Amino acid sequence: MIRTAEQLSEAERQEAWASPALQPHDEHNQRLRQATHPADWTNPTPKGRYNLIVIGAGTAGLVTAAGAAGMGAKVALIERSLMGGDCLNVGCVPSKALIRCARAVADVRDAATFGVKVDAEPQVDFAAVMERMRKIRAEMSSHDSVARFTELGIDVYLGEAKFTSRDTVEVGRQSLRFARAAITTGARAIALPIKGLEDVGYLTNETVFSLTELPKRLAVIGAGPIGCEMAQAFSRLGSQVTLIEAEPRIMPREDAEAAEIVEYAMHRDGVSIICGGKTVDITGEGSDKVLRLDCQGTAKEVRVDEILLGVGRAPNVESLNLEAAGVDYAKQGVQVNDYLQTSNANIYAAGDVASEYKFTHAADAMARIVIQNALFFGRAKVSDLSIPWCTYTDPEVAHVGLYEHEAKEQGTAVQTLTINLADVDRARLDGETEGFLRVHLKQGSDRILGATLVARHAGEMISEITATMVAGKGLGSLAKTIHPYPTQAEVIKKAADAYNRTRLTPRIKSAFKTLLKWRR
Repeated sequence: MIRTAEQLSEAERQEAWASPALQPHDEHNQRLRQATHPADWTNPTPKGRYNLIVIGAGTAGLVTAAGAAGMGAKVALIERSLMGGDCLNVGCVPSKALIRCARAVADVRDAATFGVKVDAEPQVDFAAVMERMRKIRAEMSSHDSVARFTELGIDVYLGEAKFTSRDTVEVGRQSLRFARAAITTGARAIALPIKGLEDVGYLTNETVFSLTELPKRLAVIGAGPIGCEMAQAFSRLGSQVTLIEAEPRIMPREDAEAAEIVEYAMHRDGVSIICGGKTVDITGEGSDKVLRLDCQGTAKEVRVDEILLGVGRAPNVESLNLEAAGVDYAKQGVQVNDYLQTSNANIYAAGDVASEYKFTHAADAMARIVIQNALFFGRAKVSDLSIPWCTYTDPEVAHVGLYEHEAKEQGTAVQTLTINLADVDRARLDGETEGFLRVHLKQGSDRILGATLVARHAGEMISEITATMVAGKGLGSLAKTIHPYPTQAEVIKKAADAYNRTRLTPRIKSAFKTLLKWRR
């Protein structure tokens, strides 16, 4: 099945390096390429009908394929680009590697706060930062590799897939038949309709991690999760960063106070933030890229060396020929019901191509629903999931469930409890007091409707609340949970204790006093 590199044509060798994730052409990216899309791979020959064909080998596709094969199903997995999808190649893995290096810079900068003297400003070797990322990414690629999934008994096909009927898929010149299929092709970055953007060039998450030189001046358009994470990271690494957001504030979906704390932290890190700014046009003047903004009637100009788009995603559906399969789709992606079933009852979809929750862990959870419903006649629902998410700024912002305004819009009365990290001993000892836990309860009960946590490790801490919600337990149960002291997670115990105190009404206090008098 495998041809040696010498047996490949020049065109095949060039195609193997077509993905931006595989630049520069170094030993680490060679290892990544060999794991995720080996140029010397020959597709298997299909033998009979597959129980399940999975199109797209990102998180949703890999989990679906591996889970189904583990249950004994005959599975085919098709990927046109790199196994691992966005998460491994141009998403979670490279971005968090970059963020970790940027955090190290901030820790050195702030070391004097802890009595550690550093004689000079930290010097960043950006090329070394990016090589570290590529090295770790290549090491992790074995988990998502063609070799691993072949060893799991899965037929792996590399190439473009398209439906040719309601139960057949074509890849290369081969036709594959299926009983069930799963569309897990993900989404991609798209250009914004800004005059001149295409002419001057820009970066997206698919190209920014191929940089080997630090941009001296960087404009980041869009202050959502990707934009905020990258703006802060690049500023800490030494870029002069301007973050541009059309909405009145950064992180417009998040709790306003949470966004305010992150904005303050980003200002401290040197990020220049322009909110309420609409980019009118972009021109090239020498080596400069000049952005002209309309900031609520006031004209502004920003000159940079590079532009990073931190907003704008489109589902990967165009080349699938979904019409032939009878699968309905729209601008937002493949249309599915609560069971992740498409308009063709034998075809399912999961992950970014079909969900508003464009997170790796959400894709993983939806893939498990597909396995259950497609192969075992299950009735698992997406609406039953409690999906947390986290923006990995410093501090991080994690959230699960409803925001207060969403609960009220649904007609649910809400009781909100807020505990500041400044009241948590470990946070004070760590010097990480910027943040809070805000829990929304159904009025008159301890049922958790949602929670927002702002802390340096909020993404690690939010799962305790998520697990409580999934278990059908209330906030009061966490008051009975012993937390090691001192930890920052104690903020959750404090919120639970605060809830219990709200139950101690004047009438109940009076009754207790009477009881205690009788027991003297």
